[in-house]
Formats: sequence, C-alpha cells, structure tokens
Amino acid sequence: MPDAPTPPAPSALSHRRRLLVLAICCMSLLIVSLDTTVLNVALPSMAKDFGATLPGMQWAIDAYTLVLASLLMLAGSTADRVGRRRIFMIGLIVFTAASVACSLAPNLEALVAFRMLQAVGGSMLNPVAMSIITNTFTDAAERARAIGVWGGVVGLSMAAGPLVGGLLVDSVGWRSIFWVNLPVGLAALALTWRFVPESRAPKARRPDPVGQLLMIALLGSLTYAIIEGPHAGWASGRILFFGGLALAALIGLLLYEPRRVEPLIDLRFFRSAPFSGATVIAISAFAALAGFLFLSTLYLQDVRGLNALHAGLWMLPMAAMTLVCAPLSGRLVGSRGPRIPLLIAGVAMTASGVLFAAFDAQTSNGTLVLGYVLFGLGFGFVNAPITNTAVSGMPRAQAGVAAAVASTSRQIGSTLGVAVIGAVLASGVAGSSYAASFTGAARACWWIIAGCGLAVLVLGLVTSGRWARETARRTAERFSAPREESRPAVSPRG
Repeated sequence: MPDAPTPPAPSALSHRRRLLVLAICCMSLLIVSLDTTVLNVALPSMAKDFGATLPGMQWAIDAYTLVLASLLMLAGSTADRVGRRRIFMIGLIVFTAASVACSLAPNLEALVAFRMLQAVGGSMLNPVAMSIITNTFTDAAERARAIGVWGGVVGLSMAAGPLVGGLLVDSVGWRSIFWVNLPVGLAALALTWRFVPESRAPKARRPDPVGQLLMIALLGSLTYAIIEGPHAGWASGRILFFGGLALAALIGLLLYEPRRVEPLIDLRFFRSAPFSGATVIAISAFAALAGFLFLSTLYLQDVRGLNALHAGLWMLPMAAMTLVCAPLSGRLVGSRGPRIPLLIAGVAMTASGVLFAAFDAQTSNGTLVLGYVLFGLGFGFVNAPITNTAVSGMPRAQAGVAAAVASTSRQIGSTLGVAVIGAVLASGVAGSSYAASFTGAARACWWIIAGCGLAVLVLGLVTSGRWARETARRTAERFSAPREESRPAVSPRG
C-alpha cells in the first residue's frame, strides 16, 4: 500500500478531524462487537448444521474471546512501540480476511480455528483504537465524552446485531453473518490510511515472551477446564491437569513479572484502587453480559422455539437501553466522575439477575421485557467509567498498555461468563429433557449474573471515593519516579 499523506500529530488536529478519528476507531469496535452479538443469535443454526453439542457452541464463542484476551496486552505494547496506526491497519486486514474464512468453514473445528485467527486481528483493533482516542482527545472532559460515544457503539452493535443476525440467518443462512465485516473493515482500512495520524510511546517497550506464554497458558487452561469439566468429570485427570496448569501459570506471572524491567503486565498499575476496581468491574460486567446473551439465545430459540429474527426482536429492549444510556454515562463521567454511573449499573444489573433467578422472569412476557430493559440500562452505564478509569491518571506513554489491560479484562470476563454459565447449565440439564429442564437449570446461572451485578455495585462504591483517588495519585507519582527495585530485575532479554 502506498504511503498516505502524512496527517498532523494528534495534538494538532482540528475538532472536526478529531471527531473523524473517533468515527474511524468506532468502526473497528462496531465490527468486533457486532460479530459477538450476531454470533449469539446464529448459535442454534450453527449447532444444527454442524451437529454441535453445548460445549461446541461454547467453544465457537470462547475460542475468539480466549485468543483476544491472551493477545490484547501484547498488541497494546507493540502498538506503542512500532506505531498505533500501523498495528491498527494490520488488525483490520487480518480480522476482515479471517471473517471471510469463517463464512467458508466446512465444520466446527475449522470455524473455531478461523475464529481464533479472527481474534488475532481483533486484538490489534479495540485496545489500539482506544489508545488512539486517548492520544487524540487530551482534554479530560472531551475524552470522557468520546469514550461515551465509544460505549454507545457497543449499544448500537447490541441493537443491530440480533436484528441483522436474525434477518441474515433466517433469509440467507448463518454463514452470511460474517460477510457484514467485509465492507466495514475495508472502509475503515481506507479511512485509517488516509486520515488517522501515527503515534507512538516516547519510550519503546521490549517484548516479554515469557509473560505472554504464561498469560496464554493461564487463560487457555482455565477456560478448557471450566468448559469441559461437566462432561469429562471435575475430578478427572485431564481436568485436574489443566486446573493445575492454570494455577502454576498464575503463580509464575505473579513471581516473574515484577522482576522484569519492562513487563507484559506492570503490576504497579494495580496499586491504584480505581484501576484495580475497574479491572474487576470489567470482568464482572462482561461475564454477566456474555452469560446473559448466551442464556437468552438458548432460551428464546431452543425452549420457546422462536426463529433467529424473532429472538433478536425480543432482545431489542436490552440493546436499545444500552444504546441510549452509554453516551449519557460518558457525559456523567466527564462532569461528575465514575461513581454515579457505576452505582446505577450495579443496581440495574443486580435487579435484572434477581428478577430472572428468584421470579422466573422469562416465563412471563412482561417480566421478560422488564429484565431485558434493566440489564440493558445497567450495561449501558458501566462501560464508560471502566474505560475512563483505566486510562485516566496513567502516563500517556503507557496508554496502549493501560487500555489493553481494560480490554483484556472485558474479554476475560466474556470468556469466563460463557464458560461458567455454560458449565452450570450443562450440569443442570445433564440426563434430562433440554427444553423441560432449562428453566430450573438456568436459575443458578441467573444468580451468578446477579452476583456479578452486585460486584459492580460494591466495587463501584469502594473504588470511587477519596481513599481510592489518593491511591491513584500515589500510583501516578510512582510512574514518574524511577522503577522500584526491591530485588534484582530480570533483564529485558531474560
């Protein structure tokens, strides 16, 4: 591709050009988010076509989020080093090409493999796009509004995904859901080449291959153990091996990373209570979202017998509330801080989970809609404070890594949400009629979702006060000072 005319530096961009950069970055978020919501609606059709089991459907989702979570921090630090626009464009090319491959998959195994390749491209999109936004919108209030728009795109994908996916699945077939990424991906690529300025961190970070391998081992083995546990047996040698491998990888990360001069995960970030809280809130909120979508899709299509389009229409109230509330949340974060949006999100998500768990909301049309509205309201308010807290107070030179940690937390939550909810559901329907036992088996799943909402509420309250802000201030000072060395550091090569 020939060189584009060199755009001005981010700080020199006009307001109109900054909005254009935001729109281009949001296009990447749209195709990545749309891919998830569209896929959920298509799961029953894919399962029927491939003869897939419940774990097979889980892997169709988690193969993507697992690879994404494993590579996001690597992509963020690489973009800070070699150029954010360059990595963003590579990600668009890989993601778009892999989407076409997914549409041609001859079996479930091939689809899972192509989904993993798609995730390699996706890992270069959202965290890098957020880093571009952070370096483009330097004013705190303006950046919060931009992040609110970013969150609104998630709502747009939730609104459009079930409808577009349902229409495509019922009229053309499930393979067509991957075709949507082709025109959007190509348009985003051309616009990025022409209009998005290049930016890098002032000081390049070296790769951390050991940390990267430990991260992949941790997430991969943990997800495998959770998904396959109900079928292989929790006490089977295979599950115990992967559970032990996950524990060993976690211990390895905690011991190895602090000894590196330039670690994959800078554990100093987590001395900031708001940053740590945002990380756990992201895991909780996105675990709840992934579990909610997974349960809703299976219930509406496999239990109620609706087609994909009608199932998408039933989920529209949830998506519409997210679309409306996300920009409002961004404005509230910019003017009042993250506490109010987090408290609203926690209360609404908890109430939705309790409505399904304690009152079987899905058995009545009115309470089903109310449950969807409450969850959409809560999720609409939670995204902007997560992102804003993750990147605020951190050095702009570390914007890619900080944004990648937040994005990684989201994907870890999505991966664990599908894995845990699917495992609990599989245990409840084992040996029973699927449709007849679904409501009872799903009750424990809804309580898990309610617990995730409660975690958002409690952590939002604890990590947004004066004490938490003081820990963020001290953490920022540590980044300005020389790195603390309580023990000999491992060299960048070792």
